[in-house]
Amino acid sequence: MSRTIAIIGGTGPAGMGIALRWARAGEQIVLGSRDATRAQQAAEKIRQRVGPQAQVSGLENSAACAGSDLLMLTVPFEGQAELLKQLKTAIKPGSILIDATVPLAASIGGRASRTLGVWQGSAAQQTAELVPKGVSVVGAFHNVSAEVLNGDDDVDCDVIVCSDDPAASQVAMELAVKIPRIRAIDGGKLENSRIVEQITALLIGLNIRHKGHGGVRITGLPEAAYKTRA
Repeated sequence: MSRTIAIIGGTGPAGMGIALRWARAGEQIVLGSRDATRAQQAAEKIRQRVGPQAQVSGLENSAACAGSDLLMLTVPFEGQAELLKQLKTAIKPGSILIDATVPLAASIGGRASRTLGVWQGSAAQQTAELVPKGVSVVGAFHNVSAEVLNGDDDVDCDVIVCSDDPAASQVAMELAVKIPRIRAIDGGKLENSRIVEQITALLIGLNIRHKGHGGVRITGLPEAAYKTRA
């Protein structure tokens, strides 16, 4: 299936890492940034690593949104609401938006190993409140290390996918398993993103304490619960 994935805020570590992995899998990627030049420079870095077959370009965020109906949001929590308000007219109704935002306390000067309370319940639910009507929001990729994504080793992690739109969840799961060794698991409704987001803070604390880049694996479910790479 031919599609373009726009990664909004794609020049940060998480966005660059996911873009790198999807570009290696043959996906067509547009990196979005507040600064089009920065986005183009980031795209060039990925092309240099992946090779001439990489389909990666860079645009200003609103232009990236306008050119795709499959969006990935990878911005720090402190910039999430403001950016989504700016992009509201650029995001097309009927789009799928995959949100990896985690409300870490570091966004207000606290510890990265703690999360903030979000009035809507979770960062993903805040996104759902801010995007245009008809946009399906999926919470996913919260627990995957950006440092690992930016490396060359396989990613030893499960991706828990939460959405109120089952079809959007399936799209996100298909994209997740494009990354070698990642398994995708349907985590239920979007409200469950609150729990998944909080796991990120726990992982950050563990990684600081043990000097690692840990992810999560969910064990003991029936084989059919795990979506894996074909």
